[in-house]
Amino acid sequence: MKTRRRMNVATYVALFPAFIVVVFAYLGTMLWTVQISFTESKLLPTFAFSGLRQYERLFATSRWSISLENMVIFGIGLIAVCLVLGFLLAAALDQKIRFENTFRTIFLYPYAMSFIVTGLAWQWILNPTLGLQQYVRNLGWTDFQFDWIIRNDRAIYVVIIAGVWQASGLVMALMLSGLRGIDQELWKAAKIDGIPTWRVYFNIIIPMLRPTIITSVVLLSLAVVRVYDLVLALTGGGPGISTDVPAKFILDYLFGRANIGLATAASSILLVIVLVIITPWLYYEYFRPKRERR
Repeated sequence: MKTRRRMNVATYVALFPAFIVVVFAYLGTMLWTVQISFTESKLLPTFAFSGLRQYERLFATSRWSISLENMVIFGIGLIAVCLVLGFLLAAALDQKIRFENTFRTIFLYPYAMSFIVTGLAWQWILNPTLGLQQYVRNLGWTDFQFDWIIRNDRAIYVVIIAGVWQASGLVMALMLSGLRGIDQELWKAAKIDGIPTWRVYFNIIIPMLRPTIITSVVLLSLAVVRVYDLVLALTGGGPGISTDVPAKFILDYLFGRANIGLATAASSILLVIVLVIITPWLYYEYFRPKRERR
């Protein structure tokens, strides 16, 4: 018992510096950001309390509403398509096809690129005068049109396409790892019972992949909240502000317009949105009584 206690004390002592860093570097900066959002800070932070003025200005700004709407559209599209596409790719590779390692590398390679590189590559691909549209027209289909990148109502879907291209490989790798962890005897039993393959996937395999799916959703959700460089490189937030996102809004007001108060107010709202989404999930996964989980 004494040895265990000593080991526990040593563990806590070893973790104490990391705990201090978390408290001051993360929680401390969060609280400082929220505090600044209640001031009239411009170029430099001040501590003169001004109430909810920054939040009133924030929600009176149409650009902020559009950026939130774009984040929701981008998040739903990215997460849904990546989950479906990643699972289909993983299920195909799980059939032990030839050149599996080659295909796996090809599908996962885009994730190794930065969002800046991805954005610039897709900006060229979707350029109406230089990219895909012009290439198809040169082949003879002169009426072909794919100019979403310059259309206000469809530009956000271009961002989704680029994001899916980069992130679906990660979901594929996670799903494939989960599929490889399933006992092959289950498949043999399903074949003996004559159960169709699609029913095995929907009724047995996908429920067993629940932890993997949750992990994928969390990672993709983090990418959605912090998406900035992809939008900056691909559309620059345009045409106009049709593809603006909260992260770009915050950084533009923080550095470009020197309005720290409004930028920190937007950051605080974004923090609240993340907490509202994550807190119920954390409770559901880790803090519910065991009886309720059953």
